[in-house]
Amino acid sequence: MSEKKKFIRDSVYGDINLNPFEVRIMDMPQFQRLRRIKQLGLIGLIYPGATHTRFEHSVGTMNLGSKLSEELGLEKDEIELIRASALLHDIGHGPFSHVSEGVLSFPHEELTKFVITQTSMRDLLEEKFDVFEIADIINGQGHLGPIVSGELDVDRMDYLLRDSHNTGVAYGIIDYERIISNLKLEDGLILDIKGVQAAEGALVSRYFMYPSVYQHHTTRIVNSMFRRALKRVIDEGIINEQEIYKYDDADFIGIFRHCDNHFVNDIMARLDARHIMKRVKTIRLDNFKYPEKMYKIKPEALRKAEEEIAEDYDIDKDYVFINIAEYPRFDEMKTQVNVDGKLYPLTEISNIIGALSKARFNIPDISVYVDDEERSKFGKFKLENYLDLPEIDREKFHGIHYDQIKLF
Repeated sequence: MSEKKKFIRDSVYGDINLNPFEVRIMDMPQFQRLRRIKQLGLIGLIYPGATHTRFEHSVGTMNLGSKLSEELGLEKDEIELIRASALLHDIGHGPFSHVSEGVLSFPHEELTKFVITQTSMRDLLEEKFDVFEIADIINGQGHLGPIVSGELDVDRMDYLLRDSHNTGVAYGIIDYERIISNLKLEDGLILDIKGVQAAEGALVSRYFMYPSVYQHHTTRIVNSMFRRALKRVIDEGIINEQEIYKYDDADFIGIFRHCDNHFVNDIMARLDARHIMKRVKTIRLDNFKYPEKMYKIKPEALRKAEEEIAEDYDIDKDYVFINIAEYPRFDEMKTQVNVDGKLYPLTEISNIIGALSKARFNIPDISVYVDDEERSKFGKFKLENYLDLPEIDREKFHGIHYDQIKLF
């Protein structure tokens, strides 16, 4: 008698089927913890619907990994391996996902490998899989690695769809079925020319989700506030960063509220009340001749500038934040496209993607944030007095760009 099939009802894909071994994986406490970690961290303060979790994203990634594996004609055991790897790819994420990762001295993939190979999860997985093979796939290594972690992988496809669905920002809607049906696995994932339009849509989606959600100016300051508090509790030994995979969002909130550190308590109280720092200065990176140089500014230089600003304007240095939007990588642009048996980078095949590659610095900026009550002091503030900024491109005609501050 065959075992009864199990399904999860997903808000994006509908019913997702699970085999009995996958149910056992999901029932492990290491995986159940993902129910209590928000996929988008603190973005719920900007988009109230963004309360979906790493649990949902992991199941969705498994679903797309399965669809792509079947489309690629993989063997049954390879499909099961991809499903398990996709399911576990975020098992080591700390609370509030990438927000906490910004403070750690190592990427979450290292903790993912640790959970898979050094905890009770290994005992279960080794009944069926090689745990180190799973870890390699999650890190994009080996023949199957690009399916889960590559340039146009199922992880990215799911989070774009899911984040768009839950935030209500329509930019993230992509034709994932068209992309999947036009991928081949050779030396990495190769996109057929027929799938270029769908890939263009995915890249354009990410381009607009970047300022609207992932690097929204309010997202960046709430993340910065949280990270400064987290660094404090790690530095004081209240939290061991090596064990961050054991905590969930509620654990961190409780620690922040009740630990013996006034600054950390205050930051949590501000986030609880949505009393968020406000911008007093913003410079878009496309104002500079060479915007990439902005990313060579060291964190120590930013911290020194914050301290000097605090001293000059008589503000507590812990409440001055200089933030540079994350580097707009868009690795999908490197995807290889098969045109009549020859391979070309997506940027060469698509004028749209080529334009995005040039335009990606139109959106990021460097901003200075202080408490709302201190804003009036900054009427004539000049950031260049505190930081060695790249050369301004005075010949560029900026009138063709809308004011990003007002748009986003």
